[in-house]
Formats: sequence, C-alpha cells, structure tokens
Amino acid sequence: MKFQIQITFPAPMTPEELLRDSWQLGKKRIHELRMQKAVQTLEGTPLPWDQPLEVGSTIMLRYEAEGSSYFPSPKIPVQPFYEDEHFVIVGKPAGMKTHPNDVTDTQTLMNGVFHYLDSKGHGYAEHVHRLDEGTSGLLLVAKHPIAKAILDQMLEKKQIVRTYEALVQGEMQDNQGTIKAAIGADRHHPSRRRVSQTGQTAITHYQVVGRNPKMTKVHVLLETGRTHQIRVHMAHIGHPIIGDTLYGALPIKTEHYALQAFRIQFRHPFTGELVNVEIPRT
Repeated sequence: MKFQIQITFPAPMTPEELLRDSWQLGKKRIHELRMQKAVQTLEGTPLPWDQPLEVGSTIMLRYEAEGSSYFPSPKIPVQPFYEDEHFVIVGKPAGMKTHPNDVTDTQTLMNGVFHYLDSKGHGYAEHVHRLDEGTSGLLLVAKHPIAKAILDQMLEKKQIVRTYEALVQGEMQDNQGTIKAAIGADRHHPSRRRVSQTGQTAITHYQVVGRNPKMTKVHVLLETGRTHQIRVHMAHIGHPIIGDTLYGALPIKTEHYALQAFRIQFRHPFTGELVNVEIPRT
C-alpha cells in the first residue's frame, strides 16, 4: 500500500543523512526508499539524496510498503490518549490481549485499533511494545512503517520510558529500591516465569507512593523487559501484586490483578517535542 508523510528537517542535512543518521533506518529500507524515489518536494518532484536542505525545509516521503493484516473488529472499543499522523497511544483494558496469536483470534486490542485506524483511511497499525493480558494501561501503536522502525529502535535503546503503578500485598519497608534477579521459564507451569540463575538479566526499579499495613502502592520502571517481570520480581521480594494468584497473591473479588502502565514518555522522533502521556490517577 502507499504511504505519505510530511517531514520538516530539524537541522541542515541531506535526505540520506536524515534517514541514515537521524532516523537510523536500516540499509535495506533506505535502499528501498531510494529506489522508489520516495523523498520528494510537496509537489511530488524527487529530490537528490546528496543535496543539503535547510532547517525547516518541508518534504514529502511517498513510498509503498506492506500494510497490516489484522482483522478489523468494530466490537473492540478504542480509547486514544494521544494521536498524530505518526502514531497513536491507546488504553488497554485488563483482561484483553494486546495482539492475536493466530488468525482465529480477532477480539484483541490490535484488532480494535486496526479497525479504528482503517476507518480513518490508515491501513497500517503495529504495536511497538505489548502488555500482558491482565495488565491495563497505555500502548504505543505506529501508524506507518517508518514510525514503527524508528520507535522500535528507541524502545531497544531505552528512549521510551514507561511507568507502571502496582498495588502489592503487605506493607513494604523501603521507600524505594532496585530488584536485580534473572528471570527464566518455570518448567512446572507453561505460562509462569520464575527467578532463575540461568534466566535472562532482569532489573526493576520501584518507588513507594502509598502504603498501609495491608498493601503498598508502588511506581515501577523497567530497565529490562522480560515476560511478567514486574509480577515475578514483586512476588520474589514477598509482595505479590494484589489479585495475581499465578504468583502467589491471595484471591480477591475482582478477576484482574492491580497493575497498570499509566505513563509513557519519549522524545517525538519527527518533531523533537516531548511526548508525555498519562492516565489520570485516582
């Protein structure tokens, strides 16, 4: 499918320097864009790749690439917290999968997001990260392949900061701390993870923001992104997330555990502005 995005140059540079150095796109993608003569004036005239453009110069990037293949589901409500022409940040309810695992799985958040964007003329929607089915909160979704490639790199380089809020059992004594404990698969349970010396490095930072004798509210930052990392680490230090019976918490009346990705922060890769989106706290 065809994509078209308008770009304003943040500094004096050539189009090739923008794609290679500023956006750090892969050689294959840059070659594809070059072969398609994708860098154009607003009127559609191809621009030389080695011609420097001044700060504030505006170009169009017109190219063809594969769209997304999600089944569009109008039954999945979508709550956008931020949206522009490059990406959208939506809220995921607890108990809903982020994305389908096979073609028969059509009631995930991404099925809803794809319908939401497809109905507005965007045939592309790809999540940059994911949230566990039982975790609620903010999900970043790219609206075109270039944004996806750039945001993927930013996530890998820890330039996208996601903050979680959790209610855990018991009163934590320390006001803040760091948990460094490798995480691996649990051979006794197909979906559970556990702290293991032979697992992958996992580092979690937490800060207490509220407490009473029965529970503690913490804000959590992940230095690594292992499956179930917050859940495993909180249980490991004796404070499982409330309602998370998979990791030893006591059963509660509600069916979901108390973990939410409530804030996401990063520097906008196309405008340089700070994106700071937060679900209001109660």
